[in-house]
Amino acid sequence: MSLPRTDPHLLDALRADLSAVPYTVAAVEDLLGPVAAAALHREEPVPALRATARSDEPLAALVRAFLLGRPVRRSALDAALPRLGCRGAHDLGLVDATGADADDEVRALVDLRPYAAVDGGGEIDWWVASDLGELATGTALRTDHVLGVGGASTTLAQVTVRSPRRRVLDLGTGCGVQALHATRHAHAVVGTDISARALAFAQLNAALAGVADRTTWRLGSMLEPVAGERFDLVVSNPPFVITPRGADVPAYEYRDGGRAGDAIVRELVEGVGAVLEPGGVAQLLGNWEVRRGESWDERVGQWVDASGLDGWVVQRELQDPAQYAETWIRDGGTTPDRDRDAWATRYGAWLDDFASRDVEAIGFGIVTLRRPPDGGRPSLRRLEEVTGTVVQPLGPVVDAALAAHDWLAARSDDDLAAARLVVAPDVTEERYLTPGDADPRVVLLRQGGGLGRTVQAGTALAGFVGVCDGELTVGQIVGALGALLDVGADAVAADVLPSVRGLVTDGLLTPA
Repeated sequence: MSLPRTDPHLLDALRADLSAVPYTVAAVEDLLGPVAAAALHREEPVPALRATARSDEPLAALVRAFLLGRPVRRSALDAALPRLGCRGAHDLGLVDATGADADDEVRALVDLRPYAAVDGGGEIDWWVASDLGELATGTALRTDHVLGVGGASTTLAQVTVRSPRRRVLDLGTGCGVQALHATRHAHAVVGTDISARALAFAQLNAALAGVADRTTWRLGSMLEPVAGERFDLVVSNPPFVITPRGADVPAYEYRDGGRAGDAIVRELVEGVGAVLEPGGVAQLLGNWEVRRGESWDERVGQWVDASGLDGWVVQRELQDPAQYAETWIRDGGTTPDRDRDAWATRYGAWLDDFASRDVEAIGFGIVTLRRPPDGGRPSLRRLEEVTGTVVQPLGPVVDAALAAHDWLAARSDDDLAAARLVVAPDVTEERYLTPGDADPRVVLLRQGGGLGRTVQAGTALAGFVGVCDGELTVGQIVGALGALLDVGADAVAADVLPSVRGLVTDGLLTPA
């Protein structure tokens, strides 16, 4: 299969055409209507095919060609892309247009779709090209398939810190989505991948977004292409899928790292510090095995310890081996309806592979690592499970949590007593009383944004938070509570200050 090509003049024409249609997420959903749009999100194309078959709009031709993978008449695509035309689209490697007559069919060779998202830097609106998926081709994916924007890549983009950076590394860039996001807050971005095909798409997408001058692309595995270099931020949606090694199980470049078990995630966690500047942050997604007799945080915690970096790991999901096998066999295009024998063979291979290592479950989560800013020993080690709903984007939350950790680490309890704190604007308080009682039995502090944490507060802590408006110091509040509760300031401080530190770390309280 041929590679897409990057021609600045043709891409200028394509950008102008797509803008004029306009080919946007909102416009596509308006064209399809809510029912067909929702069905398409579920990988069901029939309602979208019916909706576009009735339309002569240029947008309908683009949707049928590049989202649904259906042939369109040459005249329809010429009308949708008047500056570029079918000839230009063919020269970019976007379509197969062999005939020259107006009624000749043109078929898309790539998936080209609008992409809208919100990250820590605000809203974005681009177009992203990748290989056509199973919905468009009707066949199982090729092993060198270049994936477009999926749920995992969107998650990573939303949790990535977006404070200004000098150099950013997108390791395993794929079609270049994370690199595109990084260009908005970095001077230079380097994207690496083992797939030359993926890099061709990444280069095309950067040029189409108008950020080619800030991106560099390198072919190679893991950290090899950037050995000896340093970055302020590393992002990676690596090929973390745990896949049995065997002739009967295809290995897809976009998801399979060629290692046994979860070794590729371990290698990245333990080794990424080699390319981080002091204060540099690495954020990645990953799967890890939960083996018999071992907790997930025990296993991943060993990787964090070996990294020599500050570490914060959030496990978002846990699947049993059967669920995991079903997810990724289907992801490759094999289903029991399409090929029952292949389904059974691959299912068995996955279960045998997990059983060989006593794997009882597989975790999925977000890993944030940081080289200590002062070059000293790591001081942050946090591994937690957050499976509930979170409010994206989480990038600012991660950035604020790292800053809060540093702020607290630099302050003794005496220093903290001199500080002034305020309650974050998204925090609410819930009180539960038994009818007739004057005092609540339970007080809950709820965080409306970010990770949506809920903290049960005792009488002293609830009273403390209730007066944190930046006017009084922590010490003054503690002293007043000691007198009010008739237990003394020292007793209140011993009870409250550890929890106050936790509330500052989690963003429920912030320095005034």
